[in-house]
Amino acid sequence: MTTKPLGMVETKYFEFGRHPHEIALECGKKLGPLTLAYETYGALNDDRSNAILVLHALSGDSHAAGFHPGDKSPGWWDSMIGPGKALDTDKYFVICSNVIGGCKGSTGPSSLCPSTGKPFALAFPMITIGDMVKAQKYLIDSLGIQRLLCVIGGSMGGMQVLEWVRAYPEHIRSAIPIATALKHSPQQIAFNEVGRQAVMADPSWDNGNYYGKGSPERGLAVARMIGHITYMSDKSMEQKFSRRLIEKNYSFSFKSDFEVEGYLRYRGDSFVKRFDANAYLYITKAMDYFDLSGGRFIPQGKKIEVRFLVIAFKSDWLYPAYQSQEIIRFLKIHGLDATYCEIQSTYGHDAFLLEIKEETHLIKHFLDKTFHGYDVAREYVI
Repeated sequence: MTTKPLGMVETKYFEFGRHPHEIALECGKKLGPLTLAYETYGALNDDRSNAILVLHALSGDSHAAGFHPGDKSPGWWDSMIGPGKALDTDKYFVICSNVIGGCKGSTGPSSLCPSTGKPFALAFPMITIGDMVKAQKYLIDSLGIQRLLCVIGGSMGGMQVLEWVRAYPEHIRSAIPIATALKHSPQQIAFNEVGRQAVMADPSWDNGNYYGKGSPERGLAVARMIGHITYMSDKSMEQKFSRRLIEKNYSFSFKSDFEVEGYLRYRGDSFVKRFDANAYLYITKAMDYFDLSGGRFIPQGKKIEVRFLVIAFKSDWLYPAYQSQEIIRFLKIHGLDATYCEIQSTYGHDAFLLEIKEETHLIKHFLDKTFHGYDVAREYVI
């Protein structure tokens, strides 16, 4: 089947949680009113059984596919969403929302606090992956969707997939967690903490009160540079950069001599133009709090009917394959329909955004079987 571009798309906004219906957060506080930015692709079928929820990673947002006016490049997973693609919009209704705590249209620390009329900054309550998913459930309910065909996402998106299974198993038919974990390891927490400290060490951060005065760009850029090192692998960095120089000779200064230095600085400088520093702090902390190990994921004796496709990548050292293997072992112990696929990639953690051919083959087959199996079961009951 040939693939076609989605073309122009628009971001929509769902508002909810007005007083006295604020949502209760895991930290013990309440938050409302809230806004979720989201986009949809494809059409919802008559019985609303073809909906897929895409869940984004740390730096992602609701713009997963297609183009906005003026865009030079499409949404962050455009290679996977659209007619004939892995998430085939000729068959499925695809939804992607920006998480709460974010900065691309959803309520977060840069949003205006209703009681002060000023940005929340650090007055924004601490959020968790569970809070993000709870907000998404309000959105899905508002669309009249009782059961999602699938929830899918990589990295932090994969954490949200697992949380959907934990919190709302009766409302999803299948789950595809990619390059993720049941909990953050000490190493993963450590990388996030170094990034947060880089932001907070920037004098412009001003204890989070930098709005209207200039953001902590250098600190956030350094945090992003650290992140990009963890997203790649030693082999992919060798293939992409090796020790190639930007100029012919060393500068014998602290300028960027090597291509890899220039790349990291470019990535850091680009990130600060589109992401809020406080949102980075809140979201990375939510990832570190995430822990569905032990009996927290699926309590003993709880029956769920969710099909799983768990995908990992050989060279991913940020979310190594053993963490995905832990997920699949847990699922198998509970007798669930679960398939594990480990892709031989050299891209490191970034592979979930780059190994399109392999992921498309796996996901297309899995969704087709899930969708048609769901239809057969539904017709049989009728």
